Amino acid sequence: ETIGDAYLCATNIADNQASNHAVIMARFAMEAMRAAQATLIDPDDPSRGNVQIRIGLNSGPCMASVIGRKNPKYTLFGDTINVASRMESSSRPGRIQCTARTAQLIRAQEAIAA
Repeated sequence: ETIGDAYLCATNIADNQASNHAVIMARFAMEAMRAAQATLIDPDDPSRGNVQIRIGLNSGPCMASVIGRKNPKYTLFGDTINVASRMESSSRPGRIQCTARTAQLIRAQEAIAA
């Protein structure tokens, strides 16, 4: 889902799909960061530098629904989404910021996979 200049994505929305969902999101975040940093803002003027993005990660329950009558759209909402948004907006460009809960899940899920 895009919200203004932000992109929101989630795992395990439909079902308990993957037992390593936090690791999947962390890897996606790292790849998105690498791709952005490798992309010139203006290929005709490389002096403008590369794209800089901020990423916020959070884990927890959320709600989903279709909202709007004229232009309906599927959207995610709830405290988990709000915290992830705050993590992104308070981060610095070129950084991935995650909550303690997500960091714990990543460590636990990586330990299981090892």
